[in-house]
Formats: sequence, C-alpha cells, structure tokens
Amino acid sequence: MPVRGQTNIRFLRSKQISWHSKPLEPILGVHAPAYFRSSRCYWSRAHPGVLLSAMPDGNTILATRIAGDLAIDALHSSARWAGAEPVRFSTDWQGKNADPQLESEVRVLWSPQILYLRFECRYRELFLFPDSDPNGRRDHLWDRDVAEAFLQPPSSFGKNYKEFEVAPNGMWIDLDIHPKGLADLKSGLTRSVHIDRSRKIWMAELAIPMSSLTSHFDPAQPWRTNFYRVEGKIEPRKYMAWQATNTPEPQFHVPEKFGRLRFDG
Repeated sequence: MPVRGQTNIRFLRSKQISWHSKPLEPILGVHAPAYFRSSRCYWSRAHPGVLLSAMPDGNTILATRIAGDLAIDALHSSARWAGAEPVRFSTDWQGKNADPQLESEVRVLWSPQILYLRFECRYRELFLFPDSDPNGRRDHLWDRDVAEAFLQPPSSFGKNYKEFEVAPNGMWIDLDIHPKGLADLKSGLTRSVHIDRSRKIWMAELAIPMSSLTSHFDPAQPWRTNFYRVEGKIEPRKYMAWQATNTPEPQFHVPEKFGRLRFDG
C-alpha cells in the first residue's frame, strides 16, 4: 500500500469498486482531486498504485469547496468550475423523451459564506420576457425559458425549501416555498449570464448567500435538491428535470423526489 507522502498515485473513477478494491485507510500528504477528498475511496487490488473513487449515485450532485470568493462571470468562467463534478439531464419531468439538443449541465461550488451554481443549457430558440424590475427580478419567470434550482437544507422538510430561477437574459426570481404557498426570499443573490448564439448554449452563474438558505450550515449534512429547465413558447412546452417527479402533468414541486446535494471538504 502507498505510504504517507507518496505522489505517484493514479486517480480513477469506477462504478464497480467493490468488485476489486478494498477501503482506503487514512493517508496524509496525498494531493487528490476534490471528488476523492469527499467520497469513499479504495486502493485497487488489481492495479497497485491506483486509487479509485466511487462515482456519485445518479441522484447525487457533489458541491466542491473553494477557498475565498469567486467572481462569477458566465462569459469568462473561472477555472475553478472545472473542479466541480457536473450532472447533466435532458429528459422530461417523467424521466422520458431525452433530447440531447436541450441538455442542461449543473455544477456546484461552495464556501462557508456562498453557494455557487452554474448552469450550461443547450437550446433551440429563446422565449424571454422583455421587461423586469430594475434589479432584474421578474415574477412568474417560469412562464418563459428558465433554469431552476430547488434547495432544501437539513433544517427544512416537506414542502419547505428555496426556489431559484434564472433566465438566459439574466432575469431571476428567488422564492421561499412553504406549505401555505410562497413568499419572496430576498436572498441577495448575484448572477451572471451569457448567450453563445453560435453554439446555441446559454450559461448562468449564481452566487447565493448561505445565510439566506440556512441559519446553521454544516457541510457534513447533505441537502435535498432538484434542477429543472423550461423551454418553449406554446404548450406542450419542454419541462425537463434532473430527478424525475413522475407526476401525470408537468409539476416540479415534488420534494419527495428531490436528489441529494453533498458537500466536499
């Protein structure tokens, strides 16, 4: 087994690590990628010097910790986003009808003060509101093209969670969802968007103050989350979900179907 400080280690991902590996004992002084530091790792029995990490389950997204602040810029994206493990989806809210031309990619970074989200969304055409509040907030933003994130920290349960939406033109809305309805969250989020019309991809980055999400952030505790896209001018519009809600009609507010958000570090 490699010893403390060894640097000639290969890092690989595997979905079948239990077949040919054994659990990793704590070893100090090894610089591993973020997803190895935050997940259960194994030394390969078949290949000495190879360290394997379990790939996240299909219902889990991993948030990568960063030091300091991140200047969000959807056009000139920070290299630190590359360290975040992405999830991708293009199926509808029932997990059917995959459409790669409308694929969405989501990455998550975090610091103790800020949760960062990045969306990269393929599109066919854009359907946007022409007007908003002076700060970019737009009520009923879901009636146009949007990317959405629903976040439920451990202190919340049932139909208590936060909803964030961003449009390709930078309009946004944040909501506090509760059993009796919804209210403006006033999270203090900032955002940056960019539309690459030649590639038919739009990108959005959000920086959300952690204090607006939870009064006590514990990175050891996973959250519940789901991500969605809406696109199209007329019904039937495209209603896409990372984790299928499986409702008869399009419906995103199904917290029992949320996936998991885990924090590394």
